[in-house]
Amino acid sequence: MQAPEPNRMPPMSDSNSRVIANMVCNGDAQSVPIGVDYAEIVVVRHGETDWNADGRFQGILDVELNDIGRRQAIAVGERLSREGKISAIYSSDLKRAFETANLIATACGGLEVIKDLGLRERNFGELQGLQPHVAASVCPEAYKALQSQKTDQQIPGGGESIDQLYQRCTMSLRNIGMKHKGERVVAVTHGGVLRTLHAQACPNKQSLKFLNTSVNIFHLSDGDNWVFKSGGDVSHLSHIEYLRTGFGGDRTFG
Repeated sequence: MQAPEPNRMPPMSDSNSRVIANMVCNGDAQSVPIGVDYAEIVVVRHGETDWNADGRFQGILDVELNDIGRRQAIAVGERLSREGKISAIYSSDLKRAFETANLIATACGGLEVIKDLGLRERNFGELQGLQPHVAASVCPEAYKALQSQKTDQQIPGGGESIDQLYQRCTMSLRNIGMKHKGERVVAVTHGGVLRTLHAQACPNKQSLKFLNTSVNIFHLSDGDNWVFKSGGDVSHLSHIEYLRTGFGGDRTFG
């Protein structure tokens, strides 16, 4: 058997592939009937791409899933199809998310996927397509902007600030929540968006590692009340290899 790549987790037992959040902000992560006063939004990160594996900033460049990513998307779709009725599926319009969403939709009865540009990854401007060590060398000002602690700092080359990303993606999830009270829906998005949504729900908690096709459950109700029930769950990948760093879904963005 060939040794796995240093950054890649080989197929393993269900217990070892489960990365459930141990920092639920409100309530617990138990499965309960969905209440009429809130929407349950299952936010899924897209499947793996070659640029994830290479550690490149993807941003809004339209990178497709690789073969492993497609297998991951099929696996999460089969899992979600067993966990309760899904009323709607939303997705970023970028190929890696939209293909993931369509594979989930196929497993869940053929629902039509609704594109939502608010679920797009952050625009990284000049950094897109580059690996971090290359970006630091060839685009030092843009890389410095990415590392800035100023939330209104935009990235040269048309890139977004953290504030712009926050306003865009939290508004998107709010709108989905308002439309689907009492229902369970899926939203397929990106690592940077997931970290931002988690920060909205859990402002005083450390961010999780959001691996490719990780399942993350949010409850949204009136009064802008966000509850993060559980997250980082990749138990459906127990028989599929996956990247352990989650480039773009941890402290980096991809």
